[in-house]
Amino acid sequence: MADPRAWWSLGSALLASSLMPLNSTMIAVALPEIAREFARPPGTVAQAVVASYLVAAIVLQGPGGKLGDRLGHRRVLSLGLALVAAGAVLGLVAPALGVLAVARVLMAAGGAAIVPATVALLRIELPPQRRGRAFGLFGAVMSLAAGIGPVVGGELVSAFGWPSIFAANLPVIGLAVVLAATGRTRRADSRDRQRIDVVGSVLLTVTLAALVLGLQASGRTAAVLLGACAALLVPLVWWERRATDPVVAFELFGLVAFTAGSLLVALQNLVMYTLLFELPQVLSVLLAVDAAATGRLLVALTAAMVLASLVAGRLTDGIGARLVAVGGTLTCLAAVGLLAATGLSSLQSLVLPLAVLGLGVGLATPAAQSASLAAVPRERSGAAAGIGSTMRYLGGVVGVALLGHLVDLTGDRSAVLGEHRTILGVFAAALVAGLACAVALPGRSAREPTRLRGGS
Repeated sequence: MADPRAWWSLGSALLASSLMPLNSTMIAVALPEIAREFARPPGTVAQAVVASYLVAAIVLQGPGGKLGDRLGHRRVLSLGLALVAAGAVLGLVAPALGVLAVARVLMAAGGAAIVPATVALLRIELPPQRRGRAFGLFGAVMSLAAGIGPVVGGELVSAFGWPSIFAANLPVIGLAVVLAATGRTRRADSRDRQRIDVVGSVLLTVTLAALVLGLQASGRTAAVLLGACAALLVPLVWWERRATDPVVAFELFGLVAFTAGSLLVALQNLVMYTLLFELPQVLSVLLAVDAAATGRLLVALTAAMVLASLVAGRLTDGIGARLVAVGGTLTCLAAVGLLAATGLSSLQSLVLPLAVLGLGVGLATPAAQSASLAAVPRERSGAAAGIGSTMRYLGGVVGVALLGHLVDLTGDRSAVLGEHRTILGVFAAALVAGLACAVALPGRSAREPTRLRGGS
């Protein structure tokens, strides 16, 4: 990777990856205007453009990563960019809500191809001593994109209307294509010519869709969907463990570092995304602050996360993933304690806790991701990246679902504060589990893993 042109190529992949978190948060501020234009209830609009995106993003991560192992990660990256571009154009001219939902699914499918491909390329094309730094940069890019989404979306919708949030993807895609054309790789990435595991892909899609929809539902519907998810796990695992080239390589979970790192990323995401959704709602009730003020407040979280992600990469390369991840998780626990102590009395009192939380997430996540991918043989990088990306988004989905069940904001101040403290208790429990995962990560090690038994 001494050739600077190769860095341009990886920069293109990082830029393309930023579109997935950007689109997942940018749409939130456009929901009221979309509902008015299509004369649909806000709940219906949210299901059409948010839930559809979320389900597609989660269920396609694993197949997207596996497709990269088979066709080549750069080819799949290009395919992902084309899908995002197609979805953006369709959303820009959508005449009906159903068409808009299709556009969002196309964009999610593109992101599900791009993100695992980018992670796999960072794993494959960089030497072990530089991967931590690269995954730190990846974490910074993803965190920044997610954090600025509502801010950018708000400005665009205010100035140009909701279609502008779809149009905003096109210049980013164009720049990513230019960078990719400028760059050059050392060699073509590996490909696997075996047949696609169609049965496994269908089982995975239906299982994860039942999980995501079940978490969002309530009552009997939730019980039925979650029961169906549990029942579908049996044939999914049975089939995948016997498939010649499974879409979900369950044997990867036999690698302690991979499992611990993936779980830690999921738990960190649970905390961060839940807080991003919970805090604005609670503050609007308790302090009557508007979205703009809350967005400025969240800059403390985002900025600290981005800066810490860059530092975390270098620290991981230098002292190993375990120490960095443990330190980051302990920092997150301290931040939850500070949040509990503030009592939500003012916006200023939240700046320090949010900055500390951003620092902790920014330290722990790149270290966990670097360690989990380093534990996997090179030829399984795409499959591992797809599973890791699925875990990342599942963490956020679980957190937001818990938020919907635990917080209703209809009581007086003490009731709302009680609900907020309940959520903080969930955060603390998740982070304690994350701490156990961090301890299980390896220290400094530059050894390449050997081929897994039964691996493709």
